[in-house]
Amino acid sequence: MKLYEKLAAEIEGLVDSGVLLAGERIPSVRQTSQHHKLSITTVLRAYVLLESKGIIESRPQSGYFVRRRVGQPVVAELQSSRPIAVSAEVDVSRLVLSTLRSIRMNDAVPLGSPYPDPSQFAVQRLNQYANAVARRHPYWNVIDDLPPGNPELIRQIARRYLENGQGVDPNEIIVTVGATEAINLCLQAVAQPGDTIAVESPTFYAMLHAIERMGMRAIEVATHPREGIDLAALAKIIGEQRIAACMVMPNFQNPMGFQMSDERKQALVDLLAKHDIPCIENGVYNELYYGESHPSTLKSFDKKGLVLHCSSFSKTLTTAHRIGWALPGRYRERVEKFKFLNTLTTPSIPQMAIAEYLRNDGYDHHLRKMRKTYAQQASIMSSAVKRFFPDGTRTTNPRGGYVLWVELAPEVDSMALYQLALEHKITIGPGYMFSVRKHGYRNYIRLNYSYPWSKEIEQAVTTVARLLPEASRPVE
Repeated sequence: MKLYEKLAAEIEGLVDSGVLLAGERIPSVRQTSQHHKLSITTVLRAYVLLESKGIIESRPQSGYFVRRRVGQPVVAELQSSRPIAVSAEVDVSRLVLSTLRSIRMNDAVPLGSPYPDPSQFAVQRLNQYANAVARRHPYWNVIDDLPPGNPELIRQIARRYLENGQGVDPNEIIVTVGATEAINLCLQAVAQPGDTIAVESPTFYAMLHAIERMGMRAIEVATHPREGIDLAALAKIIGEQRIAACMVMPNFQNPMGFQMSDERKQALVDLLAKHDIPCIENGVYNELYYGESHPSTLKSFDKKGLVLHCSSFSKTLTTAHRIGWALPGRYRERVEKFKFLNTLTTPSIPQMAIAEYLRNDGYDHHLRKMRKTYAQQASIMSSAVKRFFPDGTRTTNPRGGYVLWVELAPEVDSMALYQLALEHKITIGPGYMFSVRKHGYRNYIRLNYSYPWSKEIEQAVTTVARLLPEASRPVE
């Protein structure tokens, strides 16, 4: 291969991989000559070759630009060079990673997204606060970012609990990088590698990720789609083997959306307290309730400091800032220590921006709007599934949050349906993600209804329904 052909092939490869995007200006002839130590004549021959192939185009007085080809978007996402092969046998973390990557596809309908519609967030206002904070504090000292976190944000979080009818000690709060870090830190504080952790079944995969990351074992406990974790089944498991901790989502559980009654929450806390078993409570959806009042928490029934409550602003304000917190009870000192050892600090600017938003803006008004929207869209999505899916399809009745759990016919394989839907640029959440069992929830899917109902979303739902026969396989 001649030098100009080699250069042309290199540039073409950058275009194909998405490093150079359609409409972008490529380096000038002189720059390329200097960087590649080639003559200007050689570079010109390479550019002429690329132009003849329709890969770039010259613009008078401007230079050379990547040419948009038929079917190619002007801006494309970088593609993974080695996409993950997906099958029913992969572990939960790899399946979830593959699913999340698929959501990044251009024009994909995000029925499988675990994230709420970002248009619901107060992004612009938070960015204004963040910019103002950065201007006021151009120089940061890492000492200011050490755990437990920004004092004003901690104060505002404590006020929020008080406004929702639950007084908490602000000295117990530790700010984290999202709820995921809070959950990981709390699990690290209460259990050791090899320990067994009781979880709901199905359970939110972030819980399973934490257990997997720590080298622990998960034991799934039967969970009712309206009442929550089966207390009798949990008591039986506790009587038969050592359980180091329990991890639950009592309010608007992902994927089923239920809200445990106060009586059952009290009973769960009492059962675990009887055996001195700590409980990690994931409360990330607590503010997204559809009822008249804020739900109670397991933390509010805890008398022994055994409940480690975790939450974040990622589901209500912004996913970009990744600010969460933990109320770790008697394990506070250990959680703070592990926070320091694991990530040292949580960035100050996002903490201060959120603190100012909570202090100055109408957070309650913002939340009421979100709740009303999600409640309406939950009803629309449920009705659409019942209308377009075959008889026998069953759905949960979410009391909050923004996801719907759908039970399909036994012969439907949600992994096959997931792959078929991807071919139509539609993402869904296959049931395999919510269990550590090999074929757990093979005929279940999770659907996200946070996005405004549209013809595109309705068409996606009808397409998924139409693909069900192709995704049917004999039940093993």
